[in-house]
Amino acid sequence: MHERIYTIPVNTAFEQHDDCPFCLLYKQLEATEIDLITGASMMEPDVRVRTNKLGFCRHHFDMMYENQKRLSLALTIQSHLEELKKEISAGGFLSRDAAAKPVKRIGELNESCYVCGRIEGNFEKMFETACLLFDEEREFRDKFMAQKMFCLPHYARMLEAGKRVLSKRYYPELIKEADAIEQKYLASLYDDISLFCKKFDYRYKDEPWGNAKDSVERAIDFLKSKA
Repeated sequence: MHERIYTIPVNTAFEQHDDCPFCLLYKQLEATEIDLITGASMMEPDVRVRTNKLGFCRHHFDMMYENQKRLSLALTIQSHLEELKKEISAGGFLSRDAAAKPVKRIGELNESCYVCGRIEGNFEKMFETACLLFDEEREFRDKFMAQKMFCLPHYARMLEAGKRVLSKRYYPELIKEADAIEQKYLASLYDDISLFCKKFDYRYKDEPWGNAKDSVERAIDFLKSKA
């Protein structure tokens, strides 16, 4: 089993059965990267070069700000702004292409984030690791089959990862078990949403809520993920 570095966090995430395990893994990776970039990593020259080049998305800027390490964040931003002064300078204002340089650079920044990139490099390996563990370890397969659900974005990525790393013999087994989990959860979620809607009809006001009260929130998490 290669990618041993990822087996422990993947196994741990699959030991809980309330939410999508990949949402949990993403949040763990995200928290780790935020701690690193607002800590010792901020001072490393090669990291500073990459943060200057890639910048950060608004979501991760907000997380860094909320991490309370304001000096680290301020120093990172200071370095980034110093580079941007040169990179978005328009130059010859009479030229038809005077705005091309800043528009191109700002467009690049809008599509990149240092933290997102760091997370993604590890996150993709976790999908592959989960698929390989499903194939190779009976104990993990039991954990897999005990899952309540996978959010749809992560469900699709897991199936794609399985196609890459599993043989044609074992990939159908992953699809079969994963589909059974999703279909069972979808049916339950549909029933809860239907009851939620019914409760707004006075004829059903005295009917028990069951699991419907938080069904809208759970449906959004299922459709779009928590991460």
